[in-house]
Amino acid sequence: MANTNTMARSFVQVATTEETVTPLRVVQIEGLVILKIIKHCKDHSPALVTGQLLGLDVGSVLEVTNCFPFPIREEDEEIEADGANYQLEMMRCLREVNVDNNTVGWYQSTLLGSFQTVELIETFMNYQENIRRCVCIIYDPSRSNQGVLALKALKLSDSFMEHYKSNNFTGEKLREKNLSWVDIFEEIPIKVSNSALISAFMTELEPDTPVSQCDYDRLQLSSSSLMERNMEFLIECMDDLSLEQQKFQYYYRSLSRQQAQQQAWLQKRRTENMARKAAGEDPLPEEDPSNPIFKPIPEPSRLDGFLITNQISNYCNQINGVSGQSFNRLHLMKALHEDS
Repeated sequence: MANTNTMARSFVQVATTEETVTPLRVVQIEGLVILKIIKHCKDHSPALVTGQLLGLDVGSVLEVTNCFPFPIREEDEEIEADGANYQLEMMRCLREVNVDNNTVGWYQSTLLGSFQTVELIETFMNYQENIRRCVCIIYDPSRSNQGVLALKALKLSDSFMEHYKSNNFTGEKLREKNLSWVDIFEEIPIKVSNSALISAFMTELEPDTPVSQCDYDRLQLSSSSLMERNMEFLIECMDDLSLEQQKFQYYYRSLSRQQAQQQAWLQKRRTENMARKAAGEDPLPEEDPSNPIFKPIPEPSRLDGFLITNQISNYCNQINGVSGQSFNRLHLMKALHEDS
């Protein structure tokens, strides 16, 4: 009997341990996977492409060991079905050759960081139905052309995913859950990993002699094209945010007008009830659900405004980074001219 109780307790402890999910701390990507992602995105730029990430979920580390590109999708249902069959066939082939075929997320290209959309959130939610933890690797070829590896790993925050299922993004609910626009996405640190054989090969490729040729392209002062495109996208986002604010202004004006109509109707009904009471008649109810003025006005969702605000913050950070590099080059050139 004692052994049975001990076994029962041990099973309960194991079940409790399995339910405890370790938070994701880092995404470990093999160097070959990064090269595949960069090549796929650059070959089809400026078109946006996506692909599947394969690997292992080990504790607090999500290991990405392989990937393959998706066919360019179109709106035709038959083509979408062919794309799904292609993914299943690819994973079957990888399983047959004993390659990691566990889906851990997907990657996609973007243009100047314009990736924070409702479609991205819906894709995350679809993946979460079958995968406990998944990430999206975002690669920006346009920024990488400026000498920056624009690669980041994103996931939806747990609090936002829980709230998204309720599909209620009114101001009252968001204040109740203490959610703001910065609580939608979480950026996970990326760690590049290579096998010992590849690391040894890269060491062999390193030249023994010091660098004798200067890379003067790093001193290029012109960054106006990238800055201009970021400013254009930022202005478009500001216009979209202004439209969202106009929606809420119209909602609050309609709500105020409805409340005024309700008060006027209620005052009229109370006056009428006083007259009926004086005449010995039964009073009428002070609420009439069939009256249109008592129909609640739905509040617009704040999700679009949150995403636009996220996008504006992203563009501002990019502009800040580009302008900071330009100022560093200008100060460097100024110092060189003064020394000469």
